[in-house]
Order: sequence, then C-alpha cells, then structure tokens
Amino acid sequence: MGNLNRRDFFKKSVLVSGGLAVGSAAAESQGKEVTVSRTNKPPLKLGLMSYNLARNWDIGTIIKNCAEAKFQHVELRTTHAHKVEVDLSKAQRKEVRKRFEDSALEAISLASGFSYHHADAARLRENIEGTKEYTRLAHDIGALGIRVFPNAMSDKGVSVEKTLEQIGKAVRECGEFAKDYGVEIRLANHGRGTNRVQVIRKILDYADSPDVYVNWNCDRSDIEAPGFESNFNLIKERIRNLHMHDLFNEKYPYRKLFQLLRDNNYNRYCDAEIGESKEPVLLMKYYRGLFLALQDAL
Repeated sequence: MGNLNRRDFFKKSVLVSGGLAVGSAAAESQGKEVTVSRTNKPPLKLGLMSYNLARNWDIGTIIKNCAEAKFQHVELRTTHAHKVEVDLSKAQRKEVRKRFEDSALEAISLASGFSYHHADAARLRENIEGTKEYTRLAHDIGALGIRVFPNAMSDKGVSVEKTLEQIGKAVRECGEFAKDYGVEIRLANHGRGTNRVQVIRKILDYADSPDVYVNWNCDRSDIEAPGFESNFNLIKERIRNLHMHDLFNEKYPYRKLFQLLRDNNYNRYCDAEIGESKEPVLLMKYYRGLFLALQDAL
C-alpha cells in the first residue's frame, strides 16, 4: 500500500463507498432507474402472456397494469376477455392497434390454440385456415407474430414420423402465408409428446422453411438428455418468443437460459405465463425484479 497505512485505507474505502451510495440515492431522487449489470449487456426484455394472469382483463387494464409494472410486451391469448378476435371490424382493428401504439408497451403478439397434429383432414384444414385468419388480424393490429401448437402425437394410429411430417408441412404453409403479412408463425414446444425440443427440431426439418419460428416454452423436458444447452442449441436460431413460468422453480435453469439468450444476442421478449392473483400488479413487479436479478441486472 506504499505510504497508505491500514487506518487511512479503510477511511478512504468508506468515503468511496459512501460516495457511490450518495450517487445512487441522488439518481433515485431524480426519478432515474439504477441498474447494475456485471455482463456489460442490456437485460432481456420482459412481457406478459395473458394466459392466465390477465385472462379476464380488457385492453385498458392490460395497458395500465403492464405500464405500472414496467412490462414491455404483451401476448394476447385468443378467446380471452380482451376480445381481440377475427370478428373485429376494420375500424375496430385500427382502434386496437392505435391503443397499443399509444401505450407504453413496445410491441404486442397473439397466442392462439391452433394445432396441426389431427389425423382428420377436415380438422387439420380448419386449423390451418384459422391460423391464416388470425394472421390477417395480427397484421391489422400490428402484432409481431402468432403462437401455434404441434400439439400432440396422433391418437388415430398414425406413426410418429408421419405426424411430425404433417405438422411440419402445415406450419410451412402457415409460415409462408404469414410472411406476406409481415407476421411470424411461432411453434411452441408444447403438448403430449411434442413438448420436447428434439421433436420441434424434427418438425422444423420437415417444414424446411425460413418462415417458421419457435416459441421456447420453458418445459420441464428441456433439461433432459443430451442436456439443457445442447437442447437450446438445436433451435436457438429460430426462437422468436419465449414463455416463462414460475421463476422460483429451482428445477428449471432460468439463469442459464437467460445467459444463453444474451450470449446469442436474443432481442425479442420473454413473456411471463403465470397464474391469476388478487394483487396482479404487485406480482408482476416482484416477477420483474426476480427476472432482472437472475440476469445480474438488478
């Protein structure tokens, strides 16, 4: 320490620490958010999947609560109380778009229940055409994309490979249609037998289309062999949205997921898909705090 004795060293250390604390307090007093990150990368962006927490909220409530909790994106689940559905007129679609564009939210998306595993050809076609109708709606309201499902293996004796090929061809048709509207088709790793990342990779291979994307669903199967990072790497270049669940779940490697996403320069949204609460905004604020803390950004 040269000519600096132990007492002087600790005295100066206290002064420096105090200065940092005063600086932070001053920033807070001026209404500036203090964010500390040890990764030199901005934190991932947080959104809300309206199933289930916001299932009974209208558009105004969604905008208000997301703004108060500093959520940046909302994924509107079809069939919920927000009533953003294909029966909206052109004027109503414009109004929905304007309300979200005038809000503090950066972007919106849609989440549908359409699926393409059905052995019945008429039902399969119904889901494909339904996806196209909601693609037009997504375009009209300014949504980035639509979540769709595989959503299971066929229960009619059709082989696994045949089912996956059918799903792949269906999402390719939907993806190519959606491209002309500037909308993304996002396939979730979700459902009975179709929740595994390796299965989604096969579907993507059958689709053989640059217009089919993935909604990473934070499924418990993600950690299975050959391992979490290997599974992530299988589809990392196709991820365009993400559903998170309970961040306190110690069995799911959320911190590792966030690290991988940031290392891969993921710039889309991570949507909270969580249950209903009597104090939803408070829950959202706590959720955001843990979301940032798991990125060492708080």
